[in-house]
Amino acid sequence: MPIKEVFPNPTVKQVIFQIKFPNLFSIESKIGDFQTKIISEFPESSLMFRKQIVFADIGPEGKIEELPGGPSEGKKIWQFKSEKKITLNILTSSLDLTSNYHKTYNNKDATVRFRDTIQFVLENFLSIVKLPIIQRIGLRYIDECPVPALTTASFKEWYNTVFPFERFSIEETMETSYVTLVKRNGYFVRYLESFNAEQNKYVLDFDSYAQNIKPEDLLGVTDKLHELISNEFEKTIKTPVIEYMKKPIKKDEGK
Repeated sequence: MPIKEVFPNPTVKQVIFQIKFPNLFSIESKIGDFQTKIISEFPESSLMFRKQIVFADIGPEGKIEELPGGPSEGKKIWQFKSEKKITLNILTSSLDLTSNYHKTYNNKDATVRFRDTIQFVLENFLSIVKLPIIQRIGLRYIDECPVPALTTASFKEWYNTVFPFERFSIEETMETSYVTLVKRNGYFVRYLESFNAEQNKYVLDFDSYAQNIKPEDLLGVTDKLHELISNEFEKTIKTPVIEYMKKPIKKDEGK
């Protein structure tokens, strides 16, 4: 059941792209040039500091203590936002994009594609910062899926779940989750299902990644990571979910 269309009511709520690379102190001196290149798409900018945290094991009264000193001892984060509130974070050892706006990765019928945003950011970043190797590249999709009814039979009509409902029925389940990490064709996929009865919330969380990638292969590898996620999503949902995503969102919804 390959998914080839852009749905008016998709289940995806957030998509994240990230690359990690060796710590480069030279990035700070190049941020201004990078900002100039992306300002047309990411006009809002800010500088933040992420404090370092040390966990001290000092017995039953142990506490989490921040390292002493001012913000200079934390990690600098150069943050850029688009008008659609797509967030781009740059650190001296990573780059990440988070979007609650995109609903498709690279569907040819869509006017806004997450792959285009990734490509725009990477091309401009790599023209300023010369990276010898990418230690890790990751793509993550978080879907909040409808729960038709709190019955095992109904749930199975909508989803090909891995939950052991034969032993623990959904009717008596308050909260459950399942996570697995597998390796496929040299890439990694972390698959997580979670269900909370009180919130009536069912989440599918797909996180695929690769390690030690050449910069020139970034987009091609990202395409393969997306394919892995798409395949797992298609294996999990059934026809009623497709029909749900095809229904237009009412004007008073999604606000």
